[in-house]
Amino acid sequence: MDCMVQRVTALVPAHDEERSLPDTLASLRAQTPPPDRVIVIADRCTDRTAAVAAAAGVEVVTTVDNTDRKAGALDQALGPLLPVTTDDDLVLVVDADSALVPGFLAAAVTRLADDPGIGAVGGVFTGRDGGGLVGALQRNEYARYAREVGRRRGEARVLTGTATLFRTRVLREVADARGRTLPGRPGAVYDPAALTEDNEITLAIRTLGHRTVSPRECVVVTEVMTTWSDLWRQRLRWQRGALENLRAYGLTRVTAPYALRQAAMYAGIVAVALFLLATTLFAARGDLGPPRGPWLVITVLFVVERVVTVRRRGVWAMLLAAPVVVEFGYDLVQQAVFLRAAVDLLARRAAGWHHGVAPVPAEA
Repeated sequence: MDCMVQRVTALVPAHDEERSLPDTLASLRAQTPPPDRVIVIADRCTDRTAAVAAAAGVEVVTTVDNTDRKAGALDQALGPLLPVTTDDDLVLVVDADSALVPGFLAAAVTRLADDPGIGAVGGVFTGRDGGGLVGALQRNEYARYAREVGRRRGEARVLTGTATLFRTRVLREVADARGRTLPGRPGAVYDPAALTEDNEITLAIRTLGHRTVSPRECVVVTEVMTTWSDLWRQRLRWQRGALENLRAYGLTRVTAPYALRQAAMYAGIVAVALFLLATTLFAARGDLGPPRGPWLVITVLFVVERVVTVRRRGVWAMLLAAPVVVEFGYDLVQQAVFLRAAVDLLARRAAGWHHGVAPVPAEA
């Protein structure tokens, strides 16, 4: 009996990514083994993205009249691809502003081979250098997220859009379930109505009974937002998308943990607001002094936690975390984003898509 040959096809959706694309393609070539096919999806590009991809010797697909952002671009490529693949084949989706570390693909393929219950393997992302203070704060945030994923033994609550390896048969299941058990257009893999297609495809795969993981070996280096305004718009889209996805799926066994985390997060915002109010009132009365007794112990433990959770990033990351007040300000910005997303959703305001300007790529 002939053995079935497993093939890996890498899809790289790209919108005006001529600067970062070479780094992404180089990281794919550095995998052992590399993908069998690499297809760059040039989506509404006004720069030399398609020419850069062609010069690198990979296939180029140009989208036609795509109005559905990244989801629409991926659907246009997956439409003709899935019918000519086998159930054993795999599809790797990689953002054109991200680079896989060597060993990413081998580790992801092995994880899928070892556990048939896993439907997709996502990356654990870290941020590129640059971006000043706002970039450094994002890198600390990503380091803590990676640590959290590791403590969950790689369970991925969201398959990052930066890089994820899918079983082809699972993508076909998703397409077949659209319009019936899953929201979205029948026959489409990605739901173009979703602002955060990575979060939505995760919910789709888990709703169909498959697990999603992010092994620590599957590291991907991605861009960071370099300005506060870019960060605000990016995070507003992320949070608005997460809330809209929960609304689209409703309360189910799969979505209940996501809904509980959202509820806890908004409760935390209320708690922080009350803390700031109490601190202001005590300060106005002159009762606010250095922390002492139990408060001193709690303060010290909090500082230690902030420093320890970013120690893998080195001394500068720990020094940024130690004063606490800087990262607390960053958290307040994010909480403001969460509140704005909830208000916009309740007010039915139109949501926008933001694509940050990528910095010149650094070495992965």
